Amino acid sequence: MSPQSPQPPRSPHTHVRRRGRLSAAALSVAAAAALLVTGVGGQSASAGPADGNGPGPSMNESFSDAAEEYGVPRDLLAAVGYGETHFDGHDGKPSQAGGYGVMHLVSNPTRHTLEKAAQLTGEPVSELREDTDANIHGGAAVLRAYADKLGMNAAERHDVNAWYPAVARYGGASGTTAKLYADTVYDLLEDGVRGTGRGGEKITVAGRDVHPDKGGMSASSPAAESPDYPDATWTPADPANYRAGRAEKLDKIVIHVTQGSYAGSISWFQNPEAKVSAHYVVRSSDGDVTQMVRDADTAYHARSANASSLGIEHEGYVDDPSWFTDAMYRSSAKLTRHLADEHGIPLDREHIIGHSEAPGNDHTDPGEHWDWDAYMKLVKG
Repeated sequence: MSPQSPQPPRSPHTHVRRRGRLSAAALSVAAAAALLVTGVGGQSASAGPADGNGPGPSMNESFSDAAEEYGVPRDLLAAVGYGETHFDGHDGKPSQAGGYGVMHLVSNPTRHTLEKAAQLTGEPVSELREDTDANIHGGAAVLRAYADKLGMNAAERHDVNAWYPAVARYGGASGTTAKLYADTVYDLLEDGVRGTGRGGEKITVAGRDVHPDKGGMSASSPAAESPDYPDATWTPADPANYRAGRAEKLDKIVIHVTQGSYAGSISWFQNPEAKVSAHYVVRSSDGDVTQMVRDADTAYHARSANASSLGIEHEGYVDDPSWFTDAMYRSSAKLTRHLADEHGIPLDREHIIGHSEAPGNDHTDPGEHWDWDAYMKLVKG
């Protein structure tokens, strides 16, 4: 639904945010009050904006307010946000799968959680994309809608363990990929979260024992073993997103960054509308590896270099070094060494390259935060 479309009847959870809707007189009063509190040139004790878009609630306040508004456990809501974006809204720029903001509200040909959030909250799509407070409320509204569709009652909504099926739906995948998404969120709840939002704001989730009620999802078939790399699982990309066979000799390995989460990227490569894929995807937290295209086939990942290269995607975002963990580097380097040895690819930077270095590409990944020196030492050693 576009922002110009007639608004449907609001759900019982619809809220109207007052942020950004103050009159000029009210803004003048607020400014005067701020000067009285801080003095000219002083520092206010209140939290600054979470997203750099002007006065507004902190991200901690947004998580708490949204959780109360929609009856979603605050820590669950924060864990979903951290798992999606590490609390970084990326200035309203979309992920590879068309997801926006801290809560990764998606608008692509097959998923429309961004438009769903607009319908539920009454906020325009543009606000949900760019404003962190609106985006967090939108994510909470979508989660609550999934809970309602699953028939969760008030007591169940207070129990973080009962939200597992709703969280799995929020990830937008199906089968083992949906389970992978929800498992990641519950791993974060168990381990705890210590994240940093824009402006240096600290957002935390205390660790706790979790025993998620997986319902029928616990019976999902385990992922199959990779046919080409023994340390990976096999989740095939949709056939529309790669080509069987190769037209050129394999002589390169291309390093990518997903611009999205691990499970979200796997789900996107399974979507026939994506028209993109990679051979392997590596998770940030522990280096888990999923293969999606056979080595012998041509993934759509590097334009003119597709036919002569293997593509490895790494969970995260180019502008956020927090995703590039030691576990990820070591796991990826082990994979790269295996592929190089298996296919006779030289262990040098002319043949192990970034997406930005592939001929005919305009991408920037893996970006300035990727430590090539450390990575190549791991590959060689």
